[in-house]
This record gives sequence, C-alpha cells and structure tokens, in this order.
Amino acid sequence: MMEGLPPAVSWPPLETLMRLTLALGVGLFVGLEREWRGKEAGLRTFGFASLLGAMGGLLGTPFAITAVALLGVLVGFLNWQSLRANEGAELTTSAALLVTGFTGVLCGLGHVVTPAAVAVTSAGLLTWKERLAGFSSKITAEELRSAILLAILAFAIYPVLPTAPVDPWGLIVPRVAWVTVILIAAMGFVNYVLLKLFGTRGVEVTGFLGGLVNSTVTVTELAHRVKETDGRLQDVAYRGVMLATAAMAMRNAALLGILSYRALVNSVVPLTLILLSSIGLALVRARKTPSSAAAVPSLPLESPFSLTSALKFGAMLLLFQVVGTVGQSLLGHAGFYAVSALGGLVSSASAVASAASLSSHGSLSPTTAGVGATIASLASAAVSFVVVARVAGQRALTVRLGWALGTVFVLGLAGAFVQTRIGGLFP
Repeated sequence: MMEGLPPAVSWPPLETLMRLTLALGVGLFVGLEREWRGKEAGLRTFGFASLLGAMGGLLGTPFAITAVALLGVLVGFLNWQSLRANEGAELTTSAALLVTGFTGVLCGLGHVVTPAAVAVTSAGLLTWKERLAGFSSKITAEELRSAILLAILAFAIYPVLPTAPVDPWGLIVPRVAWVTVILIAAMGFVNYVLLKLFGTRGVEVTGFLGGLVNSTVTVTELAHRVKETDGRLQDVAYRGVMLATAAMAMRNAALLGILSYRALVNSVVPLTLILLSSIGLALVRARKTPSSAAAVPSLPLESPFSLTSALKFGAMLLLFQVVGTVGQSLLGHAGFYAVSALGGLVSSASAVASAASLSSHGSLSPTTAGVGATIASLASAAVSFVVVARVAGQRALTVRLGWALGTVFVLGLAGAFVQTRIGGLFP
C-alpha cells in the first residue's frame, strides 16, 4: 500500500535535476576521501546516501525522516560488519555518512550554499585527520583551559552585560569596558599561537595587525613576552612596537576619513609623518639588526594570556572613560585636547572617533578635531614607551624605543605645527 505517497507530485524537471545533481556531487565529493583511504563505504556508498536524502527531501518531511532512518540502519550494518572483521567500529565514516545524508535532504529541499559548505567542511575534516590529531596531541592542559576561558569571556559573559550605563551619570558602560578585556585576552592568545607556529616572525605580523585594533594592547602584550623570555625577543618586539605605532596612525587616519573628511584634511600632515617615521625606523632597525629567530631556540611561554593583566587593563580603560567624560563636561571645548590626550593613553581610536563625530555634527571645528586626533595618536605612542619601560624591564629596549618613539613624537608635533600654520582647507 502506498497511502503515504502523494497522489501527484509536481517536480519541475530542470530544477529537480539540478537538486539531484548537487546531491550526487556532494556525496561523491565526501566519498572520494573515504575511497582514497580504502574504506568499505566509499564513492558509490556516499553518492547513494546523498541521493537517498535528496529523494526524501523532494518527497516531503515523512520521507526525509525515513531516508535518514534507513541510513541509520546502513550505518549499524557497516559497523557490525567491521566489528566482525576485528577492524574496530567505523565511527568517523558513520558520522560522515549521516552528515552526507542530511546534506542530501537539504539539496532535495532546494538549498545550495549550505550543502556545498557542509560537504567542503566534511571533506576537510576527513582529509586533515593526521594534522588535527597531531595538533590536539600537542595542546597542553593550560592552553586548553585558556581557550575555554577566552570563549567564556567572549560568548558567556559579554552577551549578558548591560549595554546601557549602570550609574546615574551615564559614565560606566560595562559592555564597552569588557570589550577591551576580551581584546587583550584575544591578542595574547593570537601572539602565543603565532609564536609557537612561526617563531619571532609572528610577533612582527601581530604587532602591525594588533596596532590596527589597539596599539596599547598590542604593545602591552609584546612587553610581557619580552619579560617572559628574559629579553630574548627585544629586536622583534622593537619592530613590533614600531609597526603597531604605524598601524595606529593608519587606523586613526582611516577613522577620520570615514567619519569626517574635513578633520582628516586638517590632520593629514602630522598623521602622515607619524606613519612614515614609524615604518622607516622599523625598517632601518630591521636591516641593521640580524634576525633573532635563530637566537630563540625555545620560548618558555607558560600561558597564552594573562587574565589578571586583561582585567587590570579593563579597569584602567573604565577609569579613563569616566575621567574623560567628566573633563569634557566641565571644561567644554577648552578641555577637548586634555580629553583627547587621556583617551590616547588607553585607546586613541575612541578619542579620534569622538573628535570626528563631533566635527561631522558641527559641534567641533575640523581644525580642532584634527589637532585632537593628532594629540590622541601621539599620546598613544608615548604610552607605548611607558608600558615597555615598566613591563619589559629591559634597559636596552627602553633606550632604543625612547629614541625611536621620541623621534616619532617630535615629528608629529612638528607636523601639527605646520598643519596649523598652513591652515586647513576646512577651518
């Protein structure tokens, strides 16, 4: 009896053929790896499994459930046969078959992108068996705990924090402060991974990329790594700090350009000088100083990141946010430069974005906004020197960065003076 079968099914030939073809391609794509490894379930089995799911999806929900149930029976028979041959259970192949069957159902329902993405991911998981096993075997208990802790910070604590101020004056926004805590922890984790994978080359890459997000956070992390390795990362940390400073200037210029083109025009000279001098000093040092990668045979990295440091930095950010807001409220435009300097001590991006926003809304002149952005950028460069001097504990590195960042600071001030003298296009 065929009571469950619809009396008439309207399947457009071309669309139906496309769905079945996609299902077959998905099954063959995943089954290719199993065939290459000499498994009992290979190309044809995975192709049939995906087609079975597609037929179920075309016929409707009851038939889709029946198709998946039949695949379950097939998986049970496959494992029974493998156990009888004393070859162990085929758990990975069984899981791949079930996923392929569900993917076929999606194809039958008319999905395109999702089945293709699932097939590529499944094939990748099967193909990278040795690499994934090797990677997991090298993970230490501390690294695993740190990864879980980072996930808790980002996905468990952050979403439940209030988005609005929690005090009557509107000064303390917990979620904004917690973003910095997550950022510091994530930067430490990325630095740790890059150091393990690429050695000291990874530090310089992280220095630049981290500077695009928060140069102070990046410099703090680099200083901790210098201290942790007893100064063996001085050369690459120096270049990382200078590249982070260059990235900071580039990011601040981009923020001004996006939020207030007029403010960017009125700060283009000092920001350009900060950017070029930072890159130039990093490159000059790179030529004169041989790479220290060979001098660091092993790095005694105990933990991917320090939660204590992240929490302390978050508290500092919250303090400066409160002080900056109060100062701006009490002093008005006269205190704007002071607020910009305070903002640059923790995150020049926030100070620059604030200046650009005020300028775009007409609350601040483009010239004042441009100077404020320059002050915030120079304050960020100055605090980088203070952080390295206090955290790294290496006099040689402190002196080198003192000269380099001092040069950047002087050139930035000179650029700001020239900018105000020549006058902005939009005063």
